[in-house]
Amino acid sequence: MNALALVAGDERLREFADNPKTEAAQVFDVVNAVAGGVLDAKIANLLRAVIDNGRLAALPEMAAQFQALVNARSGVSEATIQSAFAIDAAQLAQVVQTLEKRFGRKLNARVEVDPELIGGIRAIVGDEVLDTSVRARLEQMKVALTA
Repeated sequence: MNALALVAGDERLREFADNPKTEAAQVFDVVNAVAGGVLDAKIANLLRAVIDNGRLAALPEMAAQFQALVNARSGVSEATIQSAFAIDAAQLAQVVQTLEKRFGRKLNARVEVDPELIGGIRAIVGDEVLDTSVRARLEQMKVALTA
């Protein structure tokens, strides 16, 4: 699903699929070839249904919703860890372990570098945010001093 979502997210492919002269079978063949050429029968049927109904642009969102359902069923949450500096694998494992204890669930973490944080990290898990960055602490001090 994720590979198909990446392929379907390409603007040129969507233009090709939206062209009235292009047949659904042609679009399916192109997407199948770009995705590796070997699709599971169920995924191929889903792809055909999506293309036949002109919903190729919705495929990335469908994949995201599917992943959210899989995560919910398995008790895993997506986490975004923003850091002022790059985090190596050992540090990331330690941070993820600490965050899993804090949030009480298994996390699928990805790291983003955001130099505006100055130092520390900001962890976003679903709709929860844990901000231990230097920037956030400076903002808290600013609010305390101006109040």
